[in-house]
Amino acid sequence: MQHFVRSVFALLITALFLPACSDHTPPRILIFSKTEGYRHECIPVATAALRKLCLENGIAVDTTEDAEDFNAKNLRRYNAVVFLCTTGDVLNPAQETDFERYIQAGGGYVGIHSSTDTEYGWTWYGGLAGGYFNGHPAIQDATLKIEKHDHPSTRHLKGETWQRKDEWYNFKDLNPNVTVLLSLDESSYQGGTNCKDANTSARPCHPAAWCHEYDGGRAFYTAGGHTKESYAEPEFLKHVLGGIRYAIGKQKRLDYTACRTPEIPDPTRFQKTVLASNLTEPMELELLPDGKVMFIERRGNIKVYDPATGLVNIACKLPVHSEEEDGLMGLALDPDYEKNHWIYLYYSPVGNEAVNNLSRFVFQADTLDRSSEKVILQVTVQREECCHAAGSLEFDGEGNLYLSTGDNTNPFASEGYSPSDERPGRSAWDAQKSSSNTNDLRGKILRIKPLPDGSYICPASNLFAGKEWHCSWPEARILPEGQKGRPEIYVMGCRNPFRISLDERRKLLFWGEVGPDAGEPDTARGPQGHDEVNRARAAGFFGWPYFVGNNKPYRDHDFASGKNGPLHNPEHPLNNSPNNTGMRELPPAQPAFIWYPYGNSPDFPLVGTGGRNAMAGPVYYCDKYPAETRLPDYYDGKLIIYEWMRNWMMAVTVDSMGNFSRMEPFAQQLKFSRPMDMVVDKNGAIWVLEYGTQWFATNPDARLSRIDYVRGNRPPIPSLQARKTAGAAPFSVCLDLSNTQDYDGEYLKYSLDFGDGTRPLKIHLKKPSARGGQAGVEPRKRSELDSIVHQYLLPGNYDITLRVKDEAASERTAVLKIQVGNEPPLVRWNLRGKNRSFYQPGEVLNYQVEVTDAEDGSLAQGSIAPEVVATTMDYLETGFDITSIAQGHQASRQEAEYALGKMLISRSD
Repeated sequence: MQHFVRSVFALLITALFLPACSDHTPPRILIFSKTEGYRHECIPVATAALRKLCLENGIAVDTTEDAEDFNAKNLRRYNAVVFLCTTGDVLNPAQETDFERYIQAGGGYVGIHSSTDTEYGWTWYGGLAGGYFNGHPAIQDATLKIEKHDHPSTRHLKGETWQRKDEWYNFKDLNPNVTVLLSLDESSYQGGTNCKDANTSARPCHPAAWCHEYDGGRAFYTAGGHTKESYAEPEFLKHVLGGIRYAIGKQKRLDYTACRTPEIPDPTRFQKTVLASNLTEPMELELLPDGKVMFIERRGNIKVYDPATGLVNIACKLPVHSEEEDGLMGLALDPDYEKNHWIYLYYSPVGNEAVNNLSRFVFQADTLDRSSEKVILQVTVQREECCHAAGSLEFDGEGNLYLSTGDNTNPFASEGYSPSDERPGRSAWDAQKSSSNTNDLRGKILRIKPLPDGSYICPASNLFAGKEWHCSWPEARILPEGQKGRPEIYVMGCRNPFRISLDERRKLLFWGEVGPDAGEPDTARGPQGHDEVNRARAAGFFGWPYFVGNNKPYRDHDFASGKNGPLHNPEHPLNNSPNNTGMRELPPAQPAFIWYPYGNSPDFPLVGTGGRNAMAGPVYYCDKYPAETRLPDYYDGKLIIYEWMRNWMMAVTVDSMGNFSRMEPFAQQLKFSRPMDMVVDKNGAIWVLEYGTQWFATNPDARLSRIDYVRGNRPPIPSLQARKTAGAAPFSVCLDLSNTQDYDGEYLKYSLDFGDGTRPLKIHLKKPSARGGQAGVEPRKRSELDSIVHQYLLPGNYDITLRVKDEAASERTAVLKIQVGNEPPLVRWNLRGKNRSFYQPGEVLNYQVEVTDAEDGSLAQGSIAPEVVATTMDYLETGFDITSIAQGHQASRQEAEYALGKMLISRSD
């Protein structure tokens, strides 16, 4: 829906200024003034003034605050778009794409005042606007220097300077390729910062208006325009009018054949197929050359999915120590797997020695040869306290194997800030012993090149190698005299680098970093917690536990006295911990590539809010896969990142220098349940492991899935739901199929097999439940799909199978499990009339747990023993690590299951 204020008489007014015989079409601009941050009170006055100014000068004007107007069809109507005092993230990724294409086709851009306080997460826009806002002093008079007298926006100004009153911005990330038209004399007012450390001999250090040709279009920006009074100043209005005329240029027809940015693909063409479910803490997966899929589970299972049969088989149950976060964590295939059948596992062996092994095994005929194990290296850990094991494995094209390791540090006694407890006996609470210890393999990403004999080479370009090292375990445990840095270390200063990814073409390493937990910054301690997606161009130190995010520093905190010292210096970090066995002076800290807290992120607003667990997925290069099955070229070269807690995926554009350019949702209409790992197969499809909803458990929604991009006919998307899935016999189940979708709006055929030998139910009717490339479902009246009732007479477990076929004979299936024979218990918190949604601090909460069961009676009657009921209650502060809570719930559940088992045994013969 477009919301324009249109000038219906614009052409009539323009005709007064043109010869009667002219067929000239006046230029048209769009004034856009949407705000998602601070809203300037001048906007209504400025809009009216600019409309009047343009109409008086033969320029037609439309105005809008609706970002929906940023679509290809509508933008074609305009010669230039004016961003009038916009703030914040005002366009979504699809609108950003259409605006990029508009500029590349030859469109114009005008930015006024806070248009530089807009779209911080879109670096292309930052280049177009020419820079970003970096604070401002109070409104005051200042002197502007006229740098160019021959520009339409400045040629009306007399002399060498211009005195005016406004709110004068300081800037960051200034584009060096712009032509500066006006600059600020910082000596003429208070609060200017751009010239303090600048080389004033080169170019104006504090530009205030500029122009440039950018990516096919023309852009003009002026920093003025904060006050209402600005839009009554004749000289300022002429300045803006000149900038608009520059952006309009010669009024050429837009040429969309010149666009570099491809059109955004239809998101409804992403299709997710669930291939296996009910997994138990799946961790990493690999694609085997024969088309099978191998994946591991934390508690030791190595499983193989066979696409030919649709079955998952357990190839091996590896004994592992699986307390806290340890277990079977990493999996990689040798680059020559088809010849040698070697796989690499990173796991925690059972035994009294607290180590994690990186081992090589022979895996052949879907079987792991346990006797073939060759320990490549060991990472010494502590097992008394959790957390952070990491364990991702990846090979690069040169045969180097990368291994991520966590800081192996308990974070729960640091209030969510830097865990740097240096008191005696508190090594497990001090990440300086690991992440920032150059002589320790924890809190790192290691890089080695395994050799056939089980030894390995440390490349000379590793962080502390200096030369190529040939190492063999266990001899490599002991470094030569004077060597204080482990040669295996490529990246250090990591907290929990859970998933790593390699960009072979750009020679970049990416990883997701699970961050600390403080919900708010504290001037006495340091910044709030941030998760990170990091990028390494070369070996380096990435800051933990002294810095987080874009090198936000913590203070040196004395846990014994509670006193705080100075902020750590990212240029010269020092490790003075008594638990440090390596170098004291560390390399300069590298800032994160992407970073975000629990709350809103001003730098990367698309990431949302809530729990955090950043992951790095593959970089997608389209030419590696067949054209008919790969993703659209739009995704060529983009990094896919994903969020384990927030269940989203993002496609990140990385520029030619390896820098962040922009991010956008990826396959956003698909639903995920804690994505854990992903790989791309030879056809360009993406395989995903999903951990599932519950922590440390077998989950029905823990799945192996595949994402395809469907060209042509899109298969139907079946939906099979039930109000109740378990009960005593006879049991009536009420099914709902009405959320089944078909994006092509075809006639659908439904077949419902109840799994008990009764005749399947057939339904044929048209249900175009999604259309026009939109993922929404239109509301519909009740039909025979809404309430399908079936009765099961005998106890047992049944699979209800729904098959849906469209007119093109594409068929998809959904399965629902039904349990008949036992009525699930009813569990209720009785809060004695208290509000169930809100709790006031300090209020006493009286409660009673009520449990009734159709077969077993109730707690109140005494027929259900209290010890078989697990009850947990938690207060989750913003920023508290939910892992510890999940582990507490799991422990309580295990105690209840143990009590029930003990009771059943005692009642048996």
